Amino acid sequence: MPDREEGLIASRQVKLDRLRQSGIDPYPPRFHRTCDAATAIARFEAAENGSEKTETGEAAPHISLAGRIMSMRTMGKAAFLDLQDASGAVQALLRQNVLGDGYEMLRDLDVGDHLGVTGPMIRTRTGQVTIEAHQIVLTAKGMRPLPEKYHGLRDVETRYRQRYLDLIANPEIMPVFALRSRIITGIRDFLNRRGFLEVDTPVLVPVAAGAHARPFVTHHNALDQQLYLRIATELYLKRLIIGGFDKVYELGRVFRNEGVDQDHNPEFTLLESYEAYADYNDVMVMVEELVSSVAVLVNGTMSVSLNRGPGKDQVIDFTPPWQRVQLREALIQRSGIDIDAFPGDADLARRAAEAGVDTSQREGRGRIIDKLISTFVEPHLVQPTFLLDYPEIMSPLAKAKPGAPGYVERFEAFAAGMEIANSYTELNDPQVQRERFDLQEDIRIQTQDEEVDRKDEDFLLAMEYGMPPTGGLGMGIDRLVMLLAGQSSIRDVLLFPQMRRLDTDTPSDITEEPAE
Repeated sequence: MPDREEGLIASRQVKLDRLRQSGIDPYPPRFHRTCDAATAIARFEAAENGSEKTETGEAAPHISLAGRIMSMRTMGKAAFLDLQDASGAVQALLRQNVLGDGYEMLRDLDVGDHLGVTGPMIRTRTGQVTIEAHQIVLTAKGMRPLPEKYHGLRDVETRYRQRYLDLIANPEIMPVFALRSRIITGIRDFLNRRGFLEVDTPVLVPVAAGAHARPFVTHHNALDQQLYLRIATELYLKRLIIGGFDKVYELGRVFRNEGVDQDHNPEFTLLESYEAYADYNDVMVMVEELVSSVAVLVNGTMSVSLNRGPGKDQVIDFTPPWQRVQLREALIQRSGIDIDAFPGDADLARRAAEAGVDTSQREGRGRIIDKLISTFVEPHLVQPTFLLDYPEIMSPLAKAKPGAPGYVERFEAFAAGMEIANSYTELNDPQVQRERFDLQEDIRIQTQDEEVDRKDEDFLLAMEYGMPPTGGLGMGIDRLVMLLAGQSSIRDVLLFPQMRRLDTDTPSDITEEPAE
């Protein structure tokens, strides 16, 4: 730890001890606020402009505010403090002749401490709305100095690793996470109005199935059984369709043991919904209506400015209907490769390599096609687009497309060159589903690919009791929030993104803001 920081912490410890010796509890159990900073300022300004005039020097009702001290300016027998809470900041005026002996506490206060203030709201000679302190209460003593004010907290690693410091130093990011909450509430309201039932399914599962992903492995001691963190909620939600629910959805965390980049985090929030007697065409319409309505709810418009990828600085318009593009045709147009012209896996791998795709590792046909899509097609899907009808080998849980051998009724929705949703007309033939699972197991053995989907015998048993035609949807909430909040990285919409563990998680090179 730097010597300067050690000195600052030691100084705060001295102040803490002095407070306790004087009979002050630096961590009291409660402080009752009457309003937050933004409300106090708004009410005062409304009173100034309304029938109940509140002028400087005129008696005004006392209120109680509390917040973190973000700056201190002492001038002999008076001091100005900036207090910040979740709603914003307000200035507090502390006068010795008003506080009396209570003014002595000022010498033991630091930037970063939490302070409660009771008194009237006034407007100072410079015109700033201020709370005049008639009583102050230390509500929490901060033992570590905050990042230096004038430069803020700009180190990206520290911002993500110590999000609490990021929120303190950069309060302008807080609306992003408030917007995230409103988006999730809007999604729930949309589905609830349509008669969907929100349910919970297991996070610890005996078989990590329902997606192409490597799972996290854990062990249940009491059962002496290996379990996995779920990679999807699909197979449990479809069990509920089999059991008799017509419309179900779950909004929850799923876990995939994959890399970390601007679009991926190993744990993320996924929406999955399933509707009996619907197909992927019905789901397409629902996705358009869901995303566009939530965009209007949180932003007041169906259009957002893009700040990432190949379409940076463009405007994305989520107004329905979205563009619909056939996957095979898109591949032919963008890469010149007709996957149907290369039925052999080796021939397709060779052609993909000629086009610049890395095929050095032994991979199944589905993985090669996925690489072709991500390389040649996805970057061009800037405006909201449905990519339709995937090869069966890539979609073991999807229903075959009539009249198109080897293809299934599946779409993926893209915007800003990024996948935001995935949907099938769900496969409901238990015998065909078993054959598909068996094929996936063969691919896993041949390629040693741990991301290939897995066979779930209990789900197959459930299917044998009969599952009606069903339309299913999976939507990545974090990516949707990225788009609607105008953020370029998934880490900017996750309060606590996954980070590599360090030997120490303490801040460094922190300087104290001097009192003025």
